[in-house]
Amino acid sequence: MMTDIFSSFDPYMFNSLFPTNSLFLMFNTMFILMIQSSFWLMNSRPVSLKSPIKTTMFTQLSRTTSSSLKGLSSYLSSIFILIIAVNLMGLIPYTFSTSSHLIFTLTLGLPIWLSLILSSFTHSPKKSIAHFLPDGAPDWLNPFLVLIETTSVLVRPLTLSFRLAANMSAGHIVLSLMGIYCASAWFTNINATIMLILTSLGYILFEVAICLIQAYIFCLLLSLYSDDHAH
Repeated sequence: MMTDIFSSFDPYMFNSLFPTNSLFLMFNTMFILMIQSSFWLMNSRPVSLKSPIKTTMFTQLSRTTSSSLKGLSSYLSSIFILIIAVNLMGLIPYTFSTSSHLIFTLTLGLPIWLSLILSSFTHSPKKSIAHFLPDGAPDWLNPFLVLIETTSVLVRPLTLSFRLAANMSAGHIVLSLMGIYCASAWFTNINATIMLILTSLGYILFEVAICLIQAYIFCLLLSLYSDDHAH
């Protein structure tokens, strides 16, 4: 039973129905097994469904410096598919929305951001430090520009993680509100109920698009962060 609109973001609310979030783990395990490559000559349907998504992300990554960093393109493409799957599974009723929590988004964004920083400083410390100071700036403004650029680089994983979690949380809250109002109007006004149901269906389609777009933006920003890597 949902006590309020924020109950869907509490993992302990689902223990009575699905102990230890077994439903989410089951769907996640089944999805991972389904998208694995087949031993047959022809690709299976899940693999054929995954190929256009993977190609889209690889095309975007080829426009950035991440294409020259070994393994990063494959890693970001895998994260892209994972976030899409997790976001869509969060739309299932009575399912724990993992992508709405910072513990999930930070786990994905923070290690990649930190690995890019460490890799850049390991490869060329001088060029990495030079990124913190724009060219052509006056000498008296250099300390402030370095401070501002350093702050902007340090807050990147937080803004990246907050963006995904906030957008997913807002969508689930709106769907919860529509469901509450629709259930309340069921016994009072049938016309309002029909309008709310149609509005909810339209918003669900909009939320599916948001799930895809937010996954793309998350991986796109990570790929753009690789442009600051020392060449």
